[in-house]
Amino acid sequence: MVNIAVLVSGRGSNLQSIIDNIEKGYLKARIAVVISDVGSAYALERARNHSIETIFVDPKKFSSRESYEEEVVKVLKDHDVQLVLLAGYMRIIGKTLLLKYKNQILNIHPALLPAFPGLHAQKQAFDHGVKVAGCTVHFVDDKLDGGPIILQRCVEVKENDTAESLANRILEQEHKIYPEAVKLVIENRLRIEGRKVKIIN
Repeated sequence: MVNIAVLVSGRGSNLQSIIDNIEKGYLKARIAVVISDVGSAYALERARNHSIETIFVDPKKFSSRESYEEEVVKVLKDHDVQLVLLAGYMRIIGKTLLLKYKNQILNIHPALLPAFPGLHAQKQAFDHGVKVAGCTVHFVDDKLDGGPIILQRCVEVKENDTAESLANRILEQEHKIYPEAVKLVIENRLRIEGRKVKIIN
C-alpha cells in the first residue's frame, strides 16, 4: 500500500477527489497525512472528515524556505510517505523537498502546459482568447509548472463562457485526471525519458 501525503493551501477539491477515489477502491493507496501552510485551509477540514491526520506547518515560524521544507520533509518521513501530491498548494517547491522526493511529487495545473504557468491560469487562458483550455498533471521539478507531463485533458472554450465558468469546467476535468495520474504512478506504469513520460501498458 502506497502512503501518500497531500500538500494543500485552500479549499481542497482535488484532495477530496483523491479521497473519494481511494474510498471507492480505484486507488490502492492511503493518505497518511495532509499538510497545509495555511491553518484555516478548508482542505484540512475535508481531511478530518475522513479521519485523515492533518498538520499545519506555519511558514512564519521558519527563517527560510529551506528550514520550512526541512520540517515538511520530517513530517513526510515520520509518516513513511512515498508519493507527494500538490493540491492547490500555493508555495513553490524548493530544492530541499525536490532532492528528497525526486520524481515523487505530482502537481495538477489548470492549463495546458507549457502554456499559462503560474497563478490564475484559467483567467490567463480566457483573457488570451484561446479556443481550447484544459488541465495538466505533471511531475514537479525546479521549474515553475515545468516538470514532465503525465496527463492532460482539453476543455473547449464556449462563446458564452466567463473566466469563472471556464474555470469550473476545467476543475471538473482536474478531478478526473489527477486520480488517473496517481493510479499510473502507484502501479509503476510510468517511465520518464527526458521531457517525455511514457505510459507502460
